[in-house]
Amino acid sequence: MPEENHGLARELAAAVRAAKMAGDILLEKRGRVTVERKSGHRDLVTEADRLAEEAVREVLLQAFPEYGIVGEEAGVTEGTAGRRWFVDPLDGTTNYAQGLPLFATSIALEEDGRLLVGVVHLPVLDETYTAVQGRGAWKNGVPLHVSATDQLENALLVSGFPNDMSPGRPDNTDHMGTLAAKSRGVRVLGTAAIDLVYVAAGVFDGYWDLDNAAWDVAAGVLLVREAGGKVTDMTGGELDLMKPRLLASNGKLHDELLGVFREGRID
Repeated sequence: MPEENHGLARELAAAVRAAKMAGDILLEKRGRVTVERKSGHRDLVTEADRLAEEAVREVLLQAFPEYGIVGEEAGVTEGTAGRRWFVDPLDGTTNYAQGLPLFATSIALEEDGRLLVGVVHLPVLDETYTAVQGRGAWKNGVPLHVSATDQLENALLVSGFPNDMSPGRPDNTDHMGTLAAKSRGVRVLGTAAIDLVYVAAGVFDGYWDLDNAAWDVAAGVLLVREAGGKVTDMTGGELDLMKPRLLASNGKLHDELLGVFREGRID
């Protein structure tokens, strides 16, 4: 873990504590939840999502009552300090509901568009990924660094499909097919938070997605950047967290990946 005397030590500690508490709830409820639909048949929620977010909110508000919270399940709690947490209590709900072990709790702290703290906790694997702006990224206290892959043909990529696959909407299939042919392959894990931490850890060389919310990706974006990678929107411009159509990579492949997207359709 980064040294504990930096200015965001309390925030990092609270986020880690909250994420692990949520993870305990998810493990305790695993296999015993009723699945409900939100916006459609691909957008699911469970009782565990709600209970985990309640636990996260309680920890964060007790530690920092002046900070706002933007959560996937309970919406927005306004703060007074100009800082806000982005909380996804259970990223990978479909995986969780089906009994797959790839799901996570994701928490990030933001101020004026700058990501300050990021935590992603994978409870089944007992892995906690942390990052602090300007101080690096870590997995269970061990420093992370992105891969050194510098040719797309040697890269393993990861992506996903949007919840809304209605006719006429961007569905990512064109990009998926093109990049699968140009690389060693494209994986689909079903959780943006884990996709991004695996880029930060050098497991994957790049990640892109067309349809995510800020709480899905905020912590992972900081982890990739602090591990030495690069994150932009899919045209190479500055990422807007509130419209996170993003490309994350080890940095060495970024321009080549952007070139692929320029050749194809982005929307």
